[in-house]
Amino acid sequence: MWFESGMTRTRRAAIRFAAALAVAGVALGGARELLRHQAALARRRIGKALGETALDADRVWKKGYGGEPLELLVLGDSIAAGLGAERPKDTLGARVARGVAKALHRPVRLRCAAVVGSESSALGDQLASLPADYRPDVALVVVGGNDVTHRVPVATSTRHLDRTVAELRERGAAVVVGTCPDLGALRPVPQPLRALGSRLSRQLAAAQEAVARRHGARAVSLARTVGPFFVTNPDEMFSLDRFHPSALGYKRTAAAIVPAVLGALGKPPRG
Repeated sequence: MWFESGMTRTRRAAIRFAAALAVAGVALGGARELLRHQAALARRRIGKALGETALDADRVWKKGYGGEPLELLVLGDSIAAGLGAERPKDTLGARVARGVAKALHRPVRLRCAAVVGSESSALGDQLASLPADYRPDVALVVVGGNDVTHRVPVATSTRHLDRTVAELRERGAAVVVGTCPDLGALRPVPQPLRALGSRLSRQLAAAQEAVARRHGARAVSLARTVGPFFVTNPDEMFSLDRFHPSALGYKRTAAAIVPAVLGALGKPPRG
């Protein structure tokens, strides 16, 4: 009788466990459907008000300083490309180039190979688009937001970043990685999708930082250094699509990145 009682308890426990899994499965399915619905809603809210092409800011900035320009390469996604800026000088690459030029009293030649909409998997193609003999002094990589929104596994994203940073280092470039911004700052994205995006983007950012440091590169946490400004001042920091930075947003972002670029070059700013 004890054996039958024990079997009964075991069977009942198994039934309860199976029932719990079934409920969880229904809840998970409902949550996934909710997230899919919210993602579609966010895409409609954001739209493509800015188009899909960023302004061309490739040129020598601060020529007046004279001398051989320092070569700055920018790779990555729409933020790296400067989508949302209304003038070339307000793009992220131009802001960083001007900041570095002013600090070093030296002109900076910007070459931006970043492409709007890129995931980390596109970094290899961006590098391949460059002349074989091109040797930047420093490279800035900003990527990750599209990896999160397209649900690319962190391991996959960082594998592409790892290869890119390694190749840039082989070319003799100092490297700075601007890690994935906190997607939790995007007000057009409803909850709970926004909270999930925040968690996933921070996970990716931490992994990107580890990749950068493994190769002796500098990492700048955009979520930590500029994220709070986007949360507290969204009207000023975001462009009209409420997704990409405005001129002020890029100014703040560049201000966080320039010291890392100078540090990577081993060239502290002159007085």
